[in-house]
Amino acid sequence: MNIESGLAAVNGTRLYYEAAGHGEPLLLVHGLSLDTRMWDAQFAVFAQRYRVVRYDVRGYGRSAAPDGSPYARTDDQMALMAYLGIARAHILGLSMGGMLAVDFALDYPQATQTLIAVDSALSGYRWSDDWRARWQAMEATGNVNAAKRLWLAHPLFAPANEQPAVAAALAQMVADYSGFHFLHDDGGRSSHAFKRLEAISMPALMVLGERDLPDFHTIADLLATRGHARKIIIPGVGHMSPMEAPDAFNRIVLEFLAAHQSPLAML
Repeated sequence: MNIESGLAAVNGTRLYYEAAGHGEPLLLVHGLSLDTRMWDAQFAVFAQRYRVVRYDVRGYGRSAAPDGSPYARTDDQMALMAYLGIARAHILGLSMGGMLAVDFALDYPQATQTLIAVDSALSGYRWSDDWRARWQAMEATGNVNAAKRLWLAHPLFAPANEQPAVAAALAQMVADYSGFHFLHDDGGRSSHAFKRLEAISMPALMVLGERDLPDFHTIADLLATRGHARKIIIPGVGHMSPMEAPDAFNRIVLEFLAAHQSPLAML
């Protein structure tokens, strides 16, 4: 597989990306504390049918850190797509990446062919007391390494940590992560999607691990009802469904994408 990679100087920052394959563009957006590697079980598989792009969000992986200047992650993503010559794409994101995918679909509907939000967060959503207490405990450490330990021990990752290979991959990504967002506000502007879900107009799919935390089940229901999206639950897995059950996840995504290709792509 021929992989194009680089650092795109866009929107006042530098974003690391990898691209492979041909066909309709498909953009993969990682979760909090993670990076492009979380899509290792999807990248080559999806590239057999699509032009797949995975990238590190500002402040993650090999992308540049926030510098205090105001910005919007959706603007970063649109600028990266323009840099790569992509006018419109299928947008797939997990957790924080799912939140970004939803925000992007609302901010740039003309650039979003389909939306796939996986175990997704949601901008403007009020998190449960337990979630907020655990996040505040990480912030209170004042120490990146201590915050990382609490994060990896979070119930969010309990199902994933039952699989040694998945646990090791998660631990490596979190170890490599700067930890910036555990202790700082990165200055990124929110799209407040919670109040705008009825405006989602493109075909949309919500994918959820059966064992994910209650907040994410609530968010999936909100997206599926107010966002007029289809919801699919993957049995027996938790928050990291693309890594915990890659075969089932890949099949679900590819079936959805095949049903929503543009007419020209089918010629």
